[in-house]
Amino acid sequence: METMDSNESATYTADVYAEIQEKAETGHFRVARTPRSGNLPTFDDLTLIPCSLSRVPLEAFFEECTTATTLGRRFASEPVELSAPVTIAGMGARLLPPAVRAALAAGAARAGILYTAGHGGLLPVERECAELLSYEVLPNRIDFKPSHLRQADVIELVSVRGVSASIGVPYRQQDAAGHAARADQETAYSRLAHAPTRHPDWVGPDDLPKKVEELREATDWRAPIIVKITAAHVHEDVQLAAKAGADIVTVEGMEAGASTGPAILNEHTGVPGIAAVRQARRALEELGLADEVNLVLCGGIRSGADVAKALALGADAVSIGTAALVSLDPWAKHMVDESVNDGNPHPAEADTAADHDDSAALAATIRSPAFSAAAQRLANFIATLNQEVQLLARACGKANVHDLEAEDLRALSLEASLITNVPLVGMDTVVGS
Repeated sequence: METMDSNESATYTADVYAEIQEKAETGHFRVARTPRSGNLPTFDDLTLIPCSLSRVPLEAFFEECTTATTLGRRFASEPVELSAPVTIAGMGARLLPPAVRAALAAGAARAGILYTAGHGGLLPVERECAELLSYEVLPNRIDFKPSHLRQADVIELVSVRGVSASIGVPYRQQDAAGHAARADQETAYSRLAHAPTRHPDWVGPDDLPKKVEELREATDWRAPIIVKITAAHVHEDVQLAAKAGADIVTVEGMEAGASTGPAILNEHTGVPGIAAVRQARRALEELGLADEVNLVLCGGIRSGADVAKALALGADAVSIGTAALVSLDPWAKHMVDESVNDGNPHPAEADTAADHDDSAALAATIRSPAFSAAAQRLANFIATLNQEVQLLARACGKANVHDLEAEDLRALSLEASLITNVPLVGMDTVVGS
């Protein structure tokens, strides 16, 4: 019998063979935390053009470069003031132990930015630790409570690709041979977990303004309303969200993968963030709302350079998820492993957010030096992003990071130039224009 390696080709690589064999053995498609993004255009395909003789850079010791960011001024009576153009994205919170969720909230508070409670309800400890908190209104309505809604500083109406958020997929146990056991019966639960979802509170764009107004009335027009969309039909969707009355539109690029989502949806649907942010900005400009409706880009943000380039392409802020979690390691990974190894139900299998309510053990963890150190690691990471954005803005002669613009960018590839409408390096015109 020939080995897999002997049959490997440019089409049927070792990874492809492994995936086919896994599907044949388990009878399930793959579930991936993040999509493969090796072939996607990224912010690395753009470069910022610093000052030299024709422009003068800012002097770091004498000239201030501000990163203060205000979101939600359009209609909300209490817009949120951030110290940096960064927020913490809502993630598959039901996959995270309560202590990790609390650490994300505490780290965001120390950094002076917005924390999103994530999928699956709001824990009391999250509200206690977060200075500014955004509450997600999800398609699956899991653990949705009006009382939670009224506690939030920002409301995020989510309509994104992928699975029904935080329902997840049933964990497949291993048999005696160490192989994943096949689930012979598909349940309604697993079918919902696997399916692309739409928000049940509206069946078309005409219903969206009613939902936005309902959320405004529930919070007495106090909290800004975010409409979060998948980067798909970006131009049309952003305009529909803006016309519906959103204060903020968050566009989720295909780099942002559902933690419990089918790999095929994460890898083969959506538009990269580098392209989506330009489309979204143009859509708002056409409506004359670019200065009223804030634009946030979510997905694939790794560094201050990514943040600066996103701002230059038209975003008012970015939202990070994976990077925030990585900054908490190794403590966060230890907490997840400890939760499972101790025999506690995995967070994805919990029935409600009440199952994660405060306990003596959780309270002790939050008071521990390790928890404080983890929260500080996230705060340090956000501070570093802020410093990097400031460095790049100063190099471009900007006294405010929000003054970065597309004219400060050049594309390093033909593809990036076409996608972003940014001139190719060495040229004064956009490729194809």
